[in-house]
Amino acid sequence: MRDRYIDLLRALAIVRVVVYHTSGWTLLSFLPAMSLMFALGGSLMASSLDRSGVAAIGRRLRRLLPSLWVLSAIFVPAMLLTGLGAHWKLLLWLVPLSDPPANHWGALALSTIWYLRDYLWFVLVSPLALWLFRRYPVPTLIAPYLLLLVFELGLLSGPPVLRDFGLYLGAWMLGFAHHDGLLRRWSRSVLTAVAGVLCATGLAWILTHPGFRGYDLNDIPLGNALWSGGLIVVALGFLPSTADWITRWSWFDRSVTVLNARALTIYLWHMPVVILIAAIAAPLGYEGLQADRAAVRLVGVAVLVALAVAAFGWVEDLAARRRPTLLPGARRRPRLPVPVSPAPAPREPVLATTDPWKDLSRPILLWRWDRAGAPTQLEERRHDAVVSRWAAAPGPHA
Repeated sequence: MRDRYIDLLRALAIVRVVVYHTSGWTLLSFLPAMSLMFALGGSLMASSLDRSGVAAIGRRLRRLLPSLWVLSAIFVPAMLLTGLGAHWKLLLWLVPLSDPPANHWGALALSTIWYLRDYLWFVLVSPLALWLFRRYPVPTLIAPYLLLLVFELGLLSGPPVLRDFGLYLGAWMLGFAHHDGLLRRWSRSVLTAVAGVLCATGLAWILTHPGFRGYDLNDIPLGNALWSGGLIVVALGFLPSTADWITRWSWFDRSVTVLNARALTIYLWHMPVVILIAAIAAPLGYEGLQADRAAVRLVGVAVLVALAVAAFGWVEDLAARRRPTLLPGARRRPRLPVPVSPAPAPREPVLATTDPWKDLSRPILLWRWDRAGAPTQLEERRHDAVVSRWAAAPGPHA
């Protein structure tokens, strides 16, 4: 049975991503949606490795890449027609081990591809990472944050994916800790202390190292990693005993199901939609951070993303080897069996509990039948009525 609490966390994370990119509100960056999605991915990957071994890598890639291929089949030709030059690196749109090439508008509309790039690398290194984690859990958890600190201090440079190992691999490892029950084995006081230290250290770094957009965590990698790590410890360490309350409201339960089953489609398609809605909203005066203007844009984004989900979400079903559906989680009404009338019981002659000629003083029990011919009850009569009826009936004794 699926853990509905984990499903709820994933649903909230994807909603936060869409709302943040639509509104541009800095405060939303303090809700660590991307780090949480990587943590949940790490937990799922550890579970897959335990079940299938290294073959889990192929299964994860099968779930990840088909939705990207559909997106690429539409946007890559469009970019080639609008100035993108042909190059062998276009193959990275099939397996994005590095940032695939894009033109001026494609680089913005498809900027979220970095998530698939990092996810792909984390899946590939997970067998080794999980092996190290289970032998040296604490050093392995600390290592990504130390790597990121080296980057922030300017002691090391490298491709963006290497920096993202420091930024998000720690969250992926916390997913390992959740799967292995390490967080559950820690006492509440230890969990609180660890979360408090991570959040306090991250907040201190954020306040003393603002980015070019101020205190937006996406511009402050080390502060983002530490703050997010603390909140993930809280979210996965203090697990509720049950999340059955989600099913009390059918609309809410259904929404969580749909958001989980279509999370990748929503993530891939929401950014092109956000760019399109922003281009339409600007001439109409609906740009800016004001809540009412952001709400109008968000309605437009929600409608177009829903259309994209209806058009391309079935790819996730095929990738997961599920039966393709337009809207996941639909409950089919079970077929009720057609009632079949029981065959009528054969009518038997009048039965008596005793021979009326031997003991005329005892009552006799008789069966009654309903119209269908089934026996319904017993009737008690005195021997004289039975005898008179039996004697009047034609037969060998007549």
